[in-house]
Amino acid sequence: MINFKIQSVHAREIIDCRGLPTLEVDVLLENNITGRAAVPAGRSTGTHEAFELRDGEKRYHGMGVRKAIKNVNEIISPALVGKDATCQRELDNIMRQDLDNTPDKSVLGANGIIGVSLAVARAGAAACGMPLYRYINNHAYVIPVPLFNLINGGKHASGDLEIQEFAIFPTGAQNISHALQIATETMDELAKILVKKYGKFAINYGDEGGFVPPMKGIKEPLDAIVEAVDRAGYSDLVVYGLDCASTHFYDLETKLYHLAGEKLTCERMIAMYKELCKTYKLVSIEDALYEDDFEGWAQLTSELGIQLVGDDLFTTNPARLLKGIQSGAANALLWKVNQIGTLSEALDAAELAFKNGYAVQVSERSGETEDDIISDLAVALNAGQIKTGAPVRGERTSKYNRLIRIEEELGDSAVYGDPNSRLLRR
Repeated sequence: MINFKIQSVHAREIIDCRGLPTLEVDVLLENNITGRAAVPAGRSTGTHEAFELRDGEKRYHGMGVRKAIKNVNEIISPALVGKDATCQRELDNIMRQDLDNTPDKSVLGANGIIGVSLAVARAGAAACGMPLYRYINNHAYVIPVPLFNLINGGKHASGDLEIQEFAIFPTGAQNISHALQIATETMDELAKILVKKYGKFAINYGDEGGFVPPMKGIKEPLDAIVEAVDRAGYSDLVVYGLDCASTHFYDLETKLYHLAGEKLTCERMIAMYKELCKTYKLVSIEDALYEDDFEGWAQLTSELGIQLVGDDLFTTNPARLLKGIQSGAANALLWKVNQIGTLSEALDAAELAFKNGYAVQVSERSGETEDDIISDLAVALNAGQIKTGAPVRGERTSKYNRLIRIEEELGDSAVYGDPNSRLLRR
């Protein structure tokens, strides 16, 4: 007889890809099966994200997570010991309602809670002898199209670009391995272009593995990437996307966007996006406007006709997503489990999005770990899209390599990309 009861929950401090502390959580079952999960952290964060508990002490310049670890080991663990690990929602509710009971999980810290929540899911899947994607959804079959972030800006880089990500989607690839080939060969061509024009320092990497050239504006980076795609021979297989992270260059007092030396109103931002869509094969723009401007987002969505992704706008929060749906703001959800703090709530947000015709783009964080869990989660959702950085460095490639293994496991039942996605309607 399989024993699903939790014997212990233990958190430890590890470091993420920026060398900053984060949590890793082990959930041990009574049959000695363990589920483990590491917690990523964002730098370009939305105001409405669940609370990330940091120590605020001299050690690690205040970024330690010993307080969150103590909460896991001394408060959460005793409450979950003896509980069934396969009762995901029940355990998540114990943590967020019985133990924390704040809207943003500010008592225990969302970083501790999500670490336990994901480790519980892994333990439950392992006890059932199933991969996590199959444990969550027995009908999982879609291998997501990756969004490869090739040029970094904003808070993820040290350059002058306000726009945070300039990316390609290999929608025309045959499978995930082919998508990686396209991205790597394109990145090689892009490196040659950047070195020739700007010098060797132009190919230093940003937080998510994209290059950080001394560029300004939007067209200059897009032109370089389009040229690289063309040189690599993949123009017919690739479309383009942006993550603007516009809240970070929006002035609350003047209600203007400070972009590339200009001060733009919401209307001028929308006009700019329209012009970009005419010039480039842009199919997806994330956080195009300020995170609380639902009215502006609704206007943008009605006029642009491409995928418009809400990250800071929604923060994987079902309540904010519902507000967006009711107001007609955006048409896609950026899905980050640590933004909301439990797997159950994140799954609820994805379900709400799908039911209302919104796409779901599963995403990493800029402060990632080697944990590849979002690959399983993207497949479990049949989301058809994943954003996990450029195909370089272990914290990024671990996700892509996991997708290769999942695609192999699924065999002939695997489908690359979602045929109903807006990405394929261009």
